[in-house]
Amino acid sequence: VDLEERLGELDLRSDSDIPDVPPPTDSTPEILKRALSGLSARWKNWWIRGILTLAMISVFFLIIYLGSFMLMLLVLSIQVKCYHEIITIGYRVYHSYDLPWFRSLSWYFLLCVNYFFYGETVADYFATFVQRREQLQFLIRYHRFISFALYLTGFCMFVLSLVKKHYRLQFYMFAWTHVTLLITVTQSHLVIQNLFEGMIWFLVPISSVICNDITAYIFGFFFGRTPLIKLSPKKTWEGFIGGFFSTVVFGFIFSYFLAQHQYFVCPVEYNSETNRFVTECEPSELFQMKKYSLPPLLQAVLGWETVNMYPFQMHSIALSTFASLIGPFGGFFASGFKRAFKIKDFADTIPGHGGIMDRFDCQYLMATFVHVYITSFIRGPNPSKLLKQLLILQPEQQLSVYKTLKSHLVEKGILQPSLRG
Repeated sequence: VDLEERLGELDLRSDSDIPDVPPPTDSTPEILKRALSGLSARWKNWWIRGILTLAMISVFFLIIYLGSFMLMLLVLSIQVKCYHEIITIGYRVYHSYDLPWFRSLSWYFLLCVNYFFYGETVADYFATFVQRREQLQFLIRYHRFISFALYLTGFCMFVLSLVKKHYRLQFYMFAWTHVTLLITVTQSHLVIQNLFEGMIWFLVPISSVICNDITAYIFGFFFGRTPLIKLSPKKTWEGFIGGFFSTVVFGFIFSYFLAQHQYFVCPVEYNSETNRFVTECEPSELFQMKKYSLPPLLQAVLGWETVNMYPFQMHSIALSTFASLIGPFGGFFASGFKRAFKIKDFADTIPGHGGIMDRFDCQYLMATFVHVYITSFIRGPNPSKLLKQLLILQPEQQLSVYKTLKSHLVEKGILQPSLRG
């Protein structure tokens, strides 16, 4: 049987037939290797992971300090790197076929999808800025048509690149690219959408996933005895349960400190006059201290009848619970993916951790949940956003809206008599 034709029939192959992906090289700095040379492999990995984790958390806090725009750039950078790691796996597996345009088309589709999503964000949140620049008005007005035309160009290029005897393989790779786009670009767009609702909706979910990852590893390292899932042999029930309780407590306490500052709770808005992102507002009821009565059981245990807390702290319990109970399944999914292609990590970007995708496999699932949670239980009418949309209308359209609104307010008796007529 012709070798190329046999390998092209991927749906008839077992997992053992899939060619091995070359393992990533060890990227641990030499100075760190020498410092830990006397330790066992288990403890060496512990220290490497711990040191790099602290370094990444420090950089993360620095970016938070630099503001919302830098966080958006961070999200975009992580998205591109995760996409690169997944696409590279596909390229390594099938590189021997020398198929045309696979990498070029993959990156082209990434640019197209990012152009679409970020264009939608600009039109949604930067309306007043766009209104002042005529060239941008054209791009925004026909944004979806331009995006569709760009995608059609890539689609036609793919059809033209089809090679006899490799049709099925090329369509597999076409699907590979689109699923990767769905996982990375769509989810990172939701992360930025959550950020615009207020930095707290960005920080608490992400920090909860990080906390769960760290505490589950610690509990599993010291107390783990019972395997949790076959896809990840090192995961244990002890780590899973310990991570759950630690994450819920962390999310509750962390949200208490964040809820006290406008910088974290106010929606992120763009000020066209200063050309800067601002986070200034009158905090909503979610971030105003309230008194709650405790259930009788807790009253008996704690000796308190009431407790003062922010309503957002109750929501943080829901976010932390998802991060610790459902979030890990994003990691299990990634583990299954890596086992399917016989690789240990997506890449070797971070010593002791693997690739960027190895650290953010749970974050993408969390981002979707937070977005759904906000739209289902939190988000209401946004006067500021509505006003921006009204300012884009033509003067006669704005006047029509004004007359209709004025008539409605007069009928409701809201306008003062002096303002009537």
